[in-house]
Amino acid sequence: MDIISVMIADDHAIVREGVIKLLNTQSDIDIVAQAYDGIDAIEKVKQYQPNVLVLDISMPRMNGMDALRVIREEAPDTQVVILSMHDKESYAKQVLDAGAQAYVLKGAPSSELLAAIRAARSGHYYLSHEMQSDMIDAYLDKPRKNLDAETYETLSRRERQVFQLIIDGQSSSKIGHTLCVSHKTVEKHRANIVRKLGISNPVDMVKYAVRIGVIDPELWKN
Repeated sequence: MDIISVMIADDHAIVREGVIKLLNTQSDIDIVAQAYDGIDAIEKVKQYQPNVLVLDISMPRMNGMDALRVIREEAPDTQVVILSMHDKESYAKQVLDAGAQAYVLKGAPSSELLAAIRAARSGHYYLSHEMQSDMIDAYLDKPRKNLDAETYETLSRRERQVFQLIIDGQSSSKIGHTLCVSHKTVEKHRANIVRKLGISNPVDMVKYAVRIGVIDPELWKN
């Protein structure tokens, strides 16, 4: 029997515990690690090299979307299943574009998560049944052109971390403390972000982040 090594990354302990309880009932799945945010997920994926990572989108320090992009670069053999509360088609398109193999809603039956993990391990795409059934085919035939997302791609990894902390409401001094860098370095990253995105107001940055799917739209209303 082919054993699938799985890692879970979600900032809510109760979600991680529920997924672990489910996966522990499966004889072909072995849970090798769990993470509580995007940065922790990247570090542990590199350490444990799981076959499949079950990843949340909305997490602190680094969101799941950014973590996914890094993981695809640094651990290409790890397939990613997004487990999300967002049932919007745009979210699923963005994670597929970033390299995920599957998108499962947190409200879906547990059987869907198991099917997604096994599909991802086999290199197949999987999408929750509640989403549009033809969305994956449409995505593969005609990739979505999203100018906002393309602009976001121009940010360096460190600039994305600073951007995430800005939209979390942290001051430059707090960001410097969090990232262990000087206030001058933070301000340099801020300036680069403003120049590349063409946005200087933190509120507008939040709206931009909602549009490209890096934060929960239910928490920030336009």
